[in-house]
Amino acid sequence: MKPAERVLRGLGPTRPIPPARLAGPAPAARPEPGPAAPPQPAPSPGGSGADAAPRGQAFYEVKTRIHDRLVETMDLTVLESMPADRLRGEIARLAERILAEEFAAVPLNAAERLSLHAEVQDEVLGLGPLEPLLADPTVADILVNRFDQVYVERRGRLSRASVRFRDDEHLRKIIDRIVTRVGRRVDESSPMVDARLADGSRVNAIIPPLALDGPSLSIRKFSKDKLEIADLVHYKALTPEIGQVLAGVVKARLNVLISGGTGSGKTTMLNALSRFIPTHERIVTIEDAAELQLKQDHVVRLETRPANIEGRGEVTQRDLVKNCLRMRPDRIIVGEVRGPEALDMLQAMNTGHDGSLTTIHANSARDALLRLETMVAMAGMAIEPRSLKRYIASALEVVVQIARLGDGSRKLLSLQEITGMEGEVITMQEIFSFEQTGVDEQGKVRGLFRSAGVRPKFAERLAAMGVNLDGGLFDAGRVFTV
Repeated sequence: MKPAERVLRGLGPTRPIPPARLAGPAPAARPEPGPAAPPQPAPSPGGSGADAAPRGQAFYEVKTRIHDRLVETMDLTVLESMPADRLRGEIARLAERILAEEFAAVPLNAAERLSLHAEVQDEVLGLGPLEPLLADPTVADILVNRFDQVYVERRGRLSRASVRFRDDEHLRKIIDRIVTRVGRRVDESSPMVDARLADGSRVNAIIPPLALDGPSLSIRKFSKDKLEIADLVHYKALTPEIGQVLAGVVKARLNVLISGGTGSGKTTMLNALSRFIPTHERIVTIEDAAELQLKQDHVVRLETRPANIEGRGEVTQRDLVKNCLRMRPDRIIVGEVRGPEALDMLQAMNTGHDGSLTTIHANSARDALLRLETMVAMAGMAIEPRSLKRYIASALEVVVQIARLGDGSRKLLSLQEITGMEGEVITMQEIFSFEQTGVDEQGKVRGLFRSAGVRPKFAERLAAMGVNLDGGLFDAGRVFTV
């Protein structure tokens, strides 16, 4: 039996779309005002092009009919046994056969046919309209507001993408395909879900009745390039001198809290700092949706689990933090503390698990400590406020504050050391900071990094670990160029 016959069985006649409906494309949705996207390369045979010309309704009807015919008649077992490249070729040949038999009256040029083949392949094997965006290395975030409104983030700026879904049902099918692959679900009883793609990209979906305009989908793409501190220096997120200090902080086993807003680069910074953990140490990572990219071999990765349809079986970050203490970790890395697991994380830092790292959502280092206090209170422990502050001050040693600036760039804004308590207040001293001085003609942020003139208490620990720093690194008023 020929490959095409194995893939497609019993292709029979269907009711064709009236030619009048295919005479011309329907008017495309008018894009909302926004910053212009940079020029994009022409679509390749493997994708439909993230910013190709908008499609009319007739194009989507033809694609939908071809896709439905394929799904109805395909031998699904072949999808698992046939190599992906060969299967894509067979799907393209079958799509061309359906076009010739049923849509001969539709005027399509070579480029349009190639685009149609690619989109049908994406519908059958991938995530439909999202595939070209996922394949575009310049896209960092994909934001689907509704089925006909998709935005992408490139270099820190949002722009409207011309791709769209056929309707709410089409978008819902893609969401279901994503979440079922990782054993999660989304329905009216559980209308919000966090999931991840096969490459580790983070996904959030929310559907009606909570989403008033139809299903909404947000994807934070997983970077295939594992950024190092040197890369952050290259992108001017920090200076080589600050990078040297951060490397020493990790090697000296100080407990680090990385603070920042949404999309500020907290996970990227956490990944970069993890590179300095010695390879002989045992690392346990705990995340809601696994996205850390550790290079070490001796790593145990743990991920939370939501409740099942009966409301049972949930495993929270707090459960995993408690369990990992029995797994003999040298280092504990929590992707992000956002609830009562903060108490267990602090306990781990205070009971011999030095060198632990975690992130938190906050707009400043001081706000990060206040949020930690709130999270510990969520654990239901009756801890006197002064004692709680002392507990935090003894557990944490370094706070790294990062942010995404107005031009989309991400920078380290402040590096602070926690020094103890004064009365009822946790005391910190700033070591380095970034000062914005203006904006250039292209809208890029101008600024410089400064030393606060304070020699940190942890400098002795770094020296004891063999990390020798420049004697004038902490001189008052020293400015670092980027």
